[in-house]
Amino acid sequence: MTTSVVRAAEQKPNILYIMSDDHAAHSIGAYQGRLAVVNPTPTLDRLASEGMLLKNVFCTNSICTPSRATLMTGQYSHVNGVTTLNGAIGEEHQHLARLIKDAGYETAMIGKWHLKKEPAAFDFYTVLPGQGSYFNPVFRVRGPKPWPKNEFRSNRYDSKHSSDAITDISLKWLKSRKQKKKPFFLMHHFKAPHDNFENAERYDWLYQDVTIPEPESLRTRGKHGPLGQALYGTSVGPRNKRRNMGHHMFVDENLSAEKYTGEAYQRYLKKFLRCVRGVDDNIKRLVEHLKATGDLENTIIVYTADQGFMLGEHDYIDKRWMYEESLRMPFIARYPKWIKAHSKNDTMINNVDFAPTLLEMAGVKKPEFMQGRSFLPILKGEPTPADWPDATYYRYWMHMAHHDNPAHYGIRTKDFKLIFFYGLPLDAPGAVKTPTPPHWELYDLRKDPREMQNVIADPAYQSTLKNLKHRLSQLKQQTGDTDDRFPELKKRRDAS
Repeated sequence: MTTSVVRAAEQKPNILYIMSDDHAAHSIGAYQGRLAVVNPTPTLDRLASEGMLLKNVFCTNSICTPSRATLMTGQYSHVNGVTTLNGAIGEEHQHLARLIKDAGYETAMIGKWHLKKEPAAFDFYTVLPGQGSYFNPVFRVRGPKPWPKNEFRSNRYDSKHSSDAITDISLKWLKSRKQKKKPFFLMHHFKAPHDNFENAERYDWLYQDVTIPEPESLRTRGKHGPLGQALYGTSVGPRNKRRNMGHHMFVDENLSAEKYTGEAYQRYLKKFLRCVRGVDDNIKRLVEHLKATGDLENTIIVYTADQGFMLGEHDYIDKRWMYEESLRMPFIARYPKWIKAHSKNDTMINNVDFAPTLLEMAGVKKPEFMQGRSFLPILKGEPTPADWPDATYYRYWMHMAHHDNPAHYGIRTKDFKLIFFYGLPLDAPGAVKTPTPPHWELYDLRKDPREMQNVIADPAYQSTLKNLKHRLSQLKQQTGDTDDRFPELKKRRDAS
């Protein structure tokens, strides 16, 4: 590398991209949801106060592997080919890592990778195999044997938690990295708070004497979901006999349905929030290291999750849904040189935009094959461009697998959400082969932000419905995800 290139690289900011798994935005204090009263995330709240909190960031496919593939490629699932948990991303498609490395950064991927193939586009990696273990986790590393045979276990006699182990490895890499003349790009990915919500022992009594607030919709359905039908999806309480959170939390099945639901919810949320506190405390360790080394003010810190999560809303658990709590992603960014403290923004953004934004942070122009666009100007406080999209497209492909969610797609605008549950496995690997009946759902987010009233059959909304169906068709054309490839799906759509 020439001296001039080294100087150019030295002037670029470091980038610390922190991502957790299934950390719902409404369980971060700064988002001021119902859980803010228990102070779940003091470190993240401080980062938000020192930078910008984005209020309307959405996933395009709310499930782990597809979301991570979108991050690496800047493409929707149907374009990068990773539509379900069965997908993988090889080195040739690890575009984000490759392009930032080419821009003069030393790159590292540490923690949960979940894209199956070797993260070879990074200079350094230490990653969990698949979901990995919560305690004394095994990690895969680069070594003399072919991937994935180079492994080591992070353990000690009293069991090391994965959040601590991942942070230990990141800190070690930051302290000992080989190319310190270059800025760093570190993707630090926690496993937590993914189920089954195993927290470090030091948090066992956190929230012990606290009653976690329930969402109103935990026990009251209203007209949410398919009209005139039972709800799909796994549940907190005993509604879903095959799989519910009471099973996971070992709740006494002899309790009444009301008490069973309440006990399952309290155990669920406390375990989840204990894992969240472990994430938050380990982020504090990273921030304190950067401060101690003098790197904090020249490091862009981004915090997000791979998707949202249902924390009892509508008696749902897990993610996958296009409903708000699953669809919405947290996004906090701190970099005082560019981002004004105490700032918030409600521009509609989705995770296809993440890669272009991270690339622009590194001084890299977005390649044409990426479908998103950079929102760095928005982070810098500039007005949202007049041609910025005012709607986002979503599609869940893994029909009825694991948590009984029918395959669906839809459009979310500022004011409305329209979802078509087409209920077919199509060509999605890992989807359950048995179809479910198709149905539509429409929510007026102005009057009903908690999605309690499916107004699909309300005569007052028929012109809105017609317009949204047209806009949804346009979005599908723009993203390249038309129904023409699947005659059975097209037939279902046209008949419903």
